Amino acid sequence: MAKPVQYLNPEAASPAQGLYSHVARVEAGALYFIAGQVAVGADGAVVGKGDFDAQFRQVFDNLRAVLRGLGLGFEEVAKFTTYLVHAQDIERFMARRAELFPTLFPGKLYPPNTLLIIDRLVKEEFLIEVEAVALDKHG
Repeated sequence: MAKPVQYLNPEAASPAQGLYSHVARVEAGALYFIAGQVAVGADGAVVGKGDFDAQFRQVFDNLRAVLRGLGLGFEEVAKFTTYLVHAQDIERFMARRAELFPTLFPGKLYPPNTLLIIDRLVKEEFLIEVEAVALDKHG
């Protein structure tokens, strides 16, 4: 049985510049466009003000909660878009992702990701936001 989302790196493509694939192929099903998740705890308060690592963890915890609420897991994620407000956090982001992604995705292929450095997010305290597209093959 084929996976509902397959990550591909065509031979003619240049090497990926991080833990992502160039392409995600999705089988027919419902696509979910998940709003960017920021470092907000269950009480609605900002988590990890000034602490990139704490915000990174909270963002992915929030993504996990949204996916679970849809009956999905990270293996159904077809694409991420990541927003950082400080270019100096790129290396920290790459390091945190290198620690986390092998626990979320089996194998050595990961969803495509677009990384953007922007002026700010909806609240000045937020350092990172990650949105996702996920597939529900049964939907």
